[in-house]
This record gives sequence, structure tokens and C-alpha cells, in this order.
Amino acid sequence: MTRKAEQKAVIYCRVSTTKQTKEGNGLDSQETRCREYAKYKGYSVEDVFQDDKSGSLIDRPGMKAMLGYLSRHRKEAVVVIIDDISRLARSLDAHTRLRSAIASLGARLESPSIEFGDDSDSQLVENLLASVSQHQRQKNGEQVKNRMWARVMNGYWVFQAPVGYHYENVRGHGKLLVPKEPQASIVREALEGFASGRFQIQAEVKRFLEAQPEFPKANSRYVRPQQVTDILMNPVYAGYIAVPKWDVQPRKGHHEPLISFQTFKKIEERLHEKAKVPARMNLTADFPLRGAVACGDCGSPLTSCWTTGRNKYYPYYLCCKKGCSSYGKSIRRDVIEGEFDALLRAVQPTPGLFKVASRMFEDLWNHRLSAGHERIHHLKAELTKVDRQIEQFLSRIADTEIESIIQTYEDRIRKLEEQKIMVKEKIVECGRPVRSFDETLRTAFEFLGNPWKLWASDRLEDKRTVLKLVFADKLVYARNTGFRTANLSLPFKALADLSSGHFKMVEPGGFEPPSASTPSSALHV
Repeated sequence: MTRKAEQKAVIYCRVSTTKQTKEGNGLDSQETRCREYAKYKGYSVEDVFQDDKSGSLIDRPGMKAMLGYLSRHRKEAVVVIIDDISRLARSLDAHTRLRSAIASLGARLESPSIEFGDDSDSQLVENLLASVSQHQRQKNGEQVKNRMWARVMNGYWVFQAPVGYHYENVRGHGKLLVPKEPQASIVREALEGFASGRFQIQAEVKRFLEAQPEFPKANSRYVRPQQVTDILMNPVYAGYIAVPKWDVQPRKGHHEPLISFQTFKKIEERLHEKAKVPARMNLTADFPLRGAVACGDCGSPLTSCWTTGRNKYYPYYLCCKKGCSSYGKSIRRDVIEGEFDALLRAVQPTPGLFKVASRMFEDLWNHRLSAGHERIHHLKAELTKVDRQIEQFLSRIADTEIESIIQTYEDRIRKLEEQKIMVKEKIVECGRPVRSFDETLRTAFEFLGNPWKLWASDRLEDKRTVLKLVFADKLVYARNTGFRTANLSLPFKALADLSSGHFKMVEPGGFEPPSASTPSSALHV
């Protein structure tokens, strides 16, 4: 007598997230229950298919693989075993389509939790259970969103941590964004650099980030342009939370900001400015005086170039103003930069002048502190005025039903709320020195005492900073006589005036400030 062939079966298991798969939540227990059912029914389990996708999706890798298996074994009428009806799908539409696809391949669906049938009563129960499963999924989604919305309204970020931050459990806050170094410092420099104009366009921010080994990159080498845009436009870095898709306007967050809100608004303004030509990095890096030195004959800024020699390239500065007597006549880079080096080394006031300047600095410091308190009084008055204007617009909204007018008032209120944020930020910062008087004096005088130290840095940004802080105007250079008398900036000019019109010089290295901290720190006084 011929033995009857065993009924072939496959098992389908599904969880909603990859996290559940990694943690082993659900898949193993589903498979065990399905295997016990197959053993009870006398089925031979041929394969197991798994997914970690949402039940509202139809296009799942495990489901596609199972349908392919059923298609290849169509004639064998394979049984598909699922632990529960919600494992097949948690959307009524997805359930119906998958149920039909399985049936069209000659297979039938079975479960230890429900008996599937083709009669009207069985189909009614099946559809009801599928609808309940869909309702449960939607309800869970609503509850999660409501909890996230409430947390956002309370000033907490609830999405993936922006680059430069990570989540930590903080007592009294739960999971809170905390700066992650060195990424946070890199992002801060990029944001402040774009706000100040150091980076003229987003492409320059992108190049800066790509040059930082510690900054995370999509493929370990490049930064995506969209990532740069997202960083520049994210108010989280200014300490504020905003979720436009949930109609949540900027509100103060509980996390530590990387930049001020004023800096963020400056970035917004620059993003809406007319596009600018990117800096020519190959020339500015090789010629730090480019744009800072003018021709002694016509006053036009000197440009620069590399020229081809017999065996190598040679760097030159030159005037490109047609009609100028120096037009096209080259100045060797080592000559002009060597003379500038000597000029900068000479800009060192005598130690005696620093004693007088120190007392002046202290008087100015105390005056600024006193002025800060007066400034706070005016800012608080401005804050009261803004609050009054917001109340007026809210009253107008309540008195009108015209949608366009309501939208106009809401836009105005949004701008006033941003103005409130900036005024509050100014109140907090006003009159509060970032550093102590002694520390500020030491770092400031360290730079004033020897700006050449910062110029000797390898960073182009440091060299540009020296040019801006030491000289009030462009330097003028004549090919035959060298640099003309420089117009020094206010601090150096003030120290020069103290010496009765004669700027007393000391030999290079003759005056040393009272601290050995790095010169670049003086720029953040």
C-alpha cells in the first residue's frame, strides 16, 4: 500500500522593527508556536520566512521570498502557517491583497489562533480581526506621536540626534541631547564661520567639514550637500526646538546650544542672500596677503599667480589694473611676504605702554559692566513692548474670520516670537563677561604684544584674523620702496598715541605677555 505524502508547509513570522529582530523579541516564539501547530497537524515544515517591516507594508523581503517559493511549488498546495492574523498584515488593505496573492498560488492560510474559511461567517470574522489589527496599529501610532508631540512642546528633541549631539539619560529630563566632542566643536566652527562670512557659500562649509577627520561622512570621505543644508537650518544648534510638520514653532529647549540664536538668524539671512562666487582656495591658501595689499601706484588690490619656470613653478604677486604703471609687473612672493613679516614683528609696543593701557582697559571694563546694566533695563522694556504687540495681534485674530488676514497676523506673531527669543538672549548675555578681567586682559595683551605669533600659524584663518585685527585698511606696497606707513587698527593705534606720536618699537621677541597660552585664544575674548 502506497504511503500518503506529508503535507508541505512553510512558516511566516514578522516583527515591526529591526530592533525587535536584534533583541530576539517575537520571531523565535512565533516560529516555535507555528512548528508546534505543524507537528500537531502532521505537516512537514519546508522553510521559514521572516520580516522586520511594518504590517502596513506589502513589499517586504520575507513575504516576497515566500510568494516566490509558493509560485515554484504551486502544484503542491503548500500550507502557509502564521502565528496570528496580525503577523500577516496590520492593514486591512494589505491583509486582503496578501490573502488573495497566497490563494492565487494554490496555497492556503492556517493559524493556531484562528480558523480561516471561505464561507461568509468565516470571512466576516477574518475581516473584523484584520480591521481590529489595523485599528490597533493606528492607535499605537497616534499614541506614540502624541507622546512625542507633548515632549517636543516641553522643549525636548525626540528624533535622531543631530550630528554634534548624542542622547544621554539625565536626571529630571530622561533622554536629553548632550554635545558630543569633537563633533560639536567642528559643527560650532562651521556654523559660526558661515554666519561671519568666513565661509561664503555652503560649498566652502562642505569642504571644511570634509577636511575634519572626526566629522562623520556618508562614505568615509564626502559630506552630502543636503547634510550641510540641514546643519545650517537646524535651530536645535541654537538651543531651540521646532517641528513645522507638527505646527510647533521654535521654543526654548533643555539641551545645551552650540551657537546663539542671533548667530542662527544671521545664518538664515545669509542663506537667503544672493549667491556668491566661491573662494578660490588654491590661491588664497598659497597667497595669504592676496586682497589685503594694494598697489602703490593705482591703489588696486594685488592679485597673485603661479608662473612656469624651466624646472618648476614660481609664486608672484602682481597688479592687474590696466593703465597702471605696475600693470603685469611681478613681485616675488618671498620678497613681499618677507617684508610684511618684518613689518608685523615691529608692531610690538614697549612694556611701559602696557602698564598705562592696562589701567585704561580696566576703566573701560568697568564702564562696559555699568553700561550693561543700563542696557538690560532697555531690553526689558523692549521685551514688554513685543509682548504687548503679540497680544494685539492675537486679539485681531479672534475678531476676524478672513483666512488670508489670519495668516498674515500669524506670520507677524511668529516674527515677534523670534524677536522675543533674541531679546531674552541679549538680556542673559548683557553685562555678563565670558571670562574674568584678569584672563581677558592676559589673552588680549598676549595678542597685542606679539601678533606675529598668530601670523606664524599654519591656519589660513589665523592669518586672515591678524590682517583684520592689526590693520584698519589695506596695506599699500610699492615695487621699488616696499610697504608704506600702515594704518593700524584702534588698539595698536591707541598704544602708539600713548607714546607722544612716536610708536616705540622693541626688538622682535623683546616683550613677552604674562601667559604661555596659545595666541589664537586671544581672538575669543
